[in-house]
This record gives sequence, structure tokens and C-alpha cells, in this order.
Amino acid sequence: MDILQKIAERTKERVEARKKLVPLQKLMETAFSGVVDDSFSFETTLHSKDIAFICEIKKASPSKGVITEDFPYLEIAKDYEMAGAAAISILTEPYYFEGDDRYLREIADMVSVPLLRKDFIVDSYMIYEAKTLGASAVLLICAILDQETLAAYIGIAHSLGLSALVEAHTEAEIDMALAAGARVVGVNNRNLKTFEIDITLSQRLRKRVPRDIIFVSESGVHTANDIELLRQFSVDAVLVGEMLMCSPDKKAALAKLRGNTP
Repeated sequence: MDILQKIAERTKERVEARKKLVPLQKLMETAFSGVVDDSFSFETTLHSKDIAFICEIKKASPSKGVITEDFPYLEIAKDYEMAGAAAISILTEPYYFEGDDRYLREIADMVSVPLLRKDFIVDSYMIYEAKTLGASAVLLICAILDQETLAAYIGIAHSLGLSALVEAHTEAEIDMALAAGARVVGVNNRNLKTFEIDITLSQRLRKRVPRDIIFVSESGVHTANDIELLRQFSVDAVLVGEMLMCSPDKKAALAKLRGNTP
């Protein structure tokens, strides 16, 4: 069993425990009682003249272990917003990424940019949960879902006013995402079985995605040269995590990625 499947199995256990605390029907009632963002702000903000930046907040990862012991997540979120991040991705998976739902809830109360709940969604329960936590979008990973389930989850997200960033790593998964009705497709340049990163994967898979679908390149972005390469591939947005999390000055790091430094 590869790491992705291990995380998915652990997540199923987490969801079952949550359901005992808050039944699905009660969670759904809470989710639908909130304001529905029919503007889909996450998608709107990624439609820009140049590459949009989705900046990630995470304390740890399976490939790197603990990325930073110092984790002032509220301060980081504010720095990202001030630096011009189009959106912020927040890890809520607790066992492998040391995430927490409260990070998302608290950040949602403090910033105005759209927030992506970065987790391993294996149950519709987690989509309703994302809405109640203040997310504007959810991550749906093709590798842990079948096409019918993916399409259903996209539909649930849209009914709540949430965007769905549908993540793929292969041509078959790109086709699956499109067939399921994805409006935002992300290519993870990291192979989650080997942890190897190949940023040119975005170049190869970009050709399979129509231009009216938002295309996001995820993982492996470290330099302004990487951004320029992706710009040449007509990538709409990039999701940047470890590079920014390892930088003591998040605003300066983001400016450097944009090429705004001498």
C-alpha cells in the first residue's frame, strides 16, 4: 500500500469517528444554512492576467517530515494575503501533515482571500465539513476516487458554493477529471509513490486540458525560473508549499518567485 492509500485509509477512520460526534444530517443542515458563494471566488481569483499563486500553510509532510517547528499559522496567512496570494491552501490532515481543522476555521475568520481545504477527501462528509469551516474550495484527488464518486463530490461542492480543485498525476486521471465535470484541474508534479518531482509533468498534461478549464501546477516550484517555465506552458496558477514554508520572510519569498526582486 503506497503512502496515498495509507493516508486515505486513515482518513476514513477519522471520518467515521467524526460522524459519531456530529451526524451527517446535522452537518448538512449547518452547511446549507450558511451563505452560498455563487461567485465561486476561488475560481474567479485564479482567472488573472498572469500566474496566480495559491500559497500553502502546512507544518509537515510525509516526504519532508516536520518542515518548521515554528508555526504561527495566523501570521503566515496574513503575510500571504498582504503579499498578494490569490488563495491560501491549508492542510487539515492531522496524522501525516500535522494539520488541524482549527487552522482553517481561525484563518477564515481573519483573511478575505479564498481558502482551499487541503485534505484527502474520501467521504462527502468532509465536503460539508469544509463548508462549515470556512473553505471556498476543496481538493479532490483522482487517485483515491472513482469517476462516479468524483462527479458526485464535485456536484456536492458546487451545490455548497465551493470550488473543487481536482488533482491528477496521469493522462488517465486528467481524462477522468474532465469527464467528471472539473472546472479546476491541478497536476501534482510529485509522484506520491516515489516522492520524485518532475515539473515538466505539468507541461505534458497541460495539452490535455481545454483552455477554458483552470489549470494549476502543484509541487516542485522553487524559483522564478520555474514560474517562467510554467508561464510558457500557459499554466493559470501554481500551488506553492514547502518553498514558502521554509522561508523566514514569506512576503520576500513570494516576491522573488514573481521575479519582483533585483
